[in-house]
Amino acid sequence: MSVEGIINYFYAADDELKQLLLVHSRAVAQKALRICDQHPELGMDREFVEAAAMLHDIGIRECHAPSIHCEGTRPYIQHGLAGAEMMEALQGRKAEELGLGQDMLTRLSRVCQRHTGAGITRAEVVAQGLPLPLPDDESEPYMPETLEEKVVCYADKFFSKTRPTEEKTIGQAEHSLAKFGEDGLTRFRQWEEIFEM
Repeated sequence: MSVEGIINYFYAADDELKQLLLVHSRAVAQKALRICDQHPELGMDREFVEAAAMLHDIGIRECHAPSIHCEGTRPYIQHGLAGAEMMEALQGRKAEELGLGQDMLTRLSRVCQRHTGAGITRAEVVAQGLPLPLPDDESEPYMPETLEEKVVCYADKFFSKTRPTEEKTIGQAEHSLAKFGEDGLTRFRQWEEIFEM
């Protein structure tokens, strides 16, 4: 699989947004891989974690956040959903050219869609009136489930796009999450117990 090829497919221009995406994603990938290496007992798929961390924010180009060079039209909270849609659009010949099978596309799509915040529950979408579509069933489309999904989501919380090279402390990451409610902070702290032990 060519992660670089996927990024270049969606970000042809070598502009500020692409550079921000690469710097942020590399930082997230490095942290996630350190966690994988420190916890071999968890049996995480290291190669997949690296690819997923590099691609988790692929959808930012679709969103409106001019302060970080995003000139799209969708609300920023939808960048994960936009990324999932972009991954799912890589079907057929293009996917084959990039070395992507259907299973890998599905797994990457899930990481994109589920990495925002410390995951977002159906109840949080409803209670906060978030502009995120919910399926008719009772599934949780924005909650990370696998360890690989969780470690990318967790590592992402340590890096903002406004200061992409600065790693936050755990306290700073918790403070950032606390602004969005206690539930996400509780999930993050549960992941701390898994990934920081």
